[in-house]
Amino acid sequence: MMKRLLMMTALLFCAVGMTAQAGEKPPGAAIASAHPLATAAGFEILDAGGNAYDAAVAVSAALAVVEPAGSGIGGGGFWLLQGPYTGKNRIEVMVDGREIAPIESTADMYLDENGNFDSKLAINGPLAAGIPGAPAAWAHIAEKYGKLPLEESLAPAIRLAEEGFKVDTHMFKLMAWRRQVLADSPAAADVFLTLGLPTPPGVVIRQPDLARTLKRLAERGHDGFYMGSVARKLVEGVRAAGGIWTMDDLADYEVVERKPSVGYYRGYRVVSASPPSSGGVALTTMFNILSGYDFAALPQTERRHLVIEAMRRAYRDRAVYLGDPDYVEIPFTRLASQPYADMLRRGIDLTRATPSASLGQPAGDTPKGADTSHFSVIDSEGNRVAATLSINLPFGSGFMPPGTGVLLNNEMDDFVAKPNAPNSYGLVGSEANAIEPGKRMLSSMSPTIVEGKDRLAIIGTPGGSRIISMVLLGVLSLVDDGLGAEGIVSQGRYHHQYLPDVVQHEKSAFSDQTRDELQSMGHRLEAVGRDYGNMQVVIWHRKQNRLEAASDPRGIGAGLVVKKQKP
Repeated sequence: MMKRLLMMTALLFCAVGMTAQAGEKPPGAAIASAHPLATAAGFEILDAGGNAYDAAVAVSAALAVVEPAGSGIGGGGFWLLQGPYTGKNRIEVMVDGREIAPIESTADMYLDENGNFDSKLAINGPLAAGIPGAPAAWAHIAEKYGKLPLEESLAPAIRLAEEGFKVDTHMFKLMAWRRQVLADSPAAADVFLTLGLPTPPGVVIRQPDLARTLKRLAERGHDGFYMGSVARKLVEGVRAAGGIWTMDDLADYEVVERKPSVGYYRGYRVVSASPPSSGGVALTTMFNILSGYDFAALPQTERRHLVIEAMRRAYRDRAVYLGDPDYVEIPFTRLASQPYADMLRRGIDLTRATPSASLGQPAGDTPKGADTSHFSVIDSEGNRVAATLSINLPFGSGFMPPGTGVLLNNEMDDFVAKPNAPNSYGLVGSEANAIEPGKRMLSSMSPTIVEGKDRLAIIGTPGGSRIISMVLLGVLSLVDDGLGAEGIVSQGRYHHQYLPDVVQHEKSAFSDQTRDELQSMGHRLEAVGRDYGNMQVVIWHRKQNRLEAASDPRGIGAGLVVKKQKP
């Protein structure tokens, strides 16, 4: 079957090179995730004898229970796995658990009778849901890379679903925002609403249906979710509510192992997600552009101007060229080449902003949403995982098939329903990311590992279209400014995504002087209503053999380092 042949990508083994000596190991383990209970779940599995890959399964599943607004068993993601240095080769692979379009999908399924994009169809209810990839990815990682059985790695999540967890203030606010959508799904309302209103902070939420689904997955692996009673409940619930899933959609789902995107910046090797993520390609383009400037000699305003211009051009290429590599030809070699970046750099005026209109395409709406989830893990053997997970908007589609506990994603909105029509994050695109049955939608998720001679960083964040720019700023802060984990997650953020032609920024991102100078250069600045992102960073300082872990102060997560116990 051609589709399966295309999807069966061999595991990549990468030569070690300049970044470390064989046999080098961290002094312990570190995990940073968006929820303390998920971080604790990861360490529980490490303490039981698991490795970083087992811990990644545990953290992913725990987040699915305690952070349902950001990720879940009804969604997908990218897991970037990297092994320790052995003096020969190491594991380096991206596990692609991205959602796919159902078989009955059509290119015009979200257009109204006048041919206009109806965003509500693409974000609310079961028609908005792609076929989930998270359960398949967990089973795949446990079987191929873990030391423990899947059943053991899922045990913390099952316990959390059964015993419950307390609603926090952030979750309460997101439930309030999506209250009506959740209310339209009786099964979702039973879990997240109380008398039709968001469940208040401090109240315990229990998810017995989700616990039973997780147990089925734990007992039977991949087939426990994609075949049998769980699959039937999912399909029956979706179709009864107007969706288009079939049993074949679930039975045919497979994860893909892909070669990660690899770029370089000032002596650091930057390993990130490859298509159907746009993150790694965009990061490589931006780092190649910025490598041509001596940042140390430039004032802050000029540095920020150049970063904005690099963002503008990389996001422009995202809109034009990128999609599912199993369906479209992507000019990887050209986009990642230094000559191409040199050509883009020559178009940058050092004193004036480049109007995005001069690069083509009509403008879109302002980006919205800031959800998804990320975690970073390293174990005492040097195995590491950067993983970014999503169900798209908070609580995804808001729809839960009865009896499953599975809150479905609304990732179909990440396709281009109509060329140049902005999605929920204001991103525009081309036919490369058009809806096709079985196709993976383009993503901005950018789990990243940055390798240098003295430091190794594992970094990522949620944030929709702003993910790539946040990871860029994090790496620049690591490499150019020498910031540690706490400094990286705490820095003020700014973002340009080509269209709309505006620099969105947190209030703390610019001084008054820098803001005025950027505006005088022609940049249109727009302060966002609230801070954004929820970055999770782990840094291994090789020279001192020291670990750091930090969770974004904008969220409620936990970064924790545990030193290796002496025998």
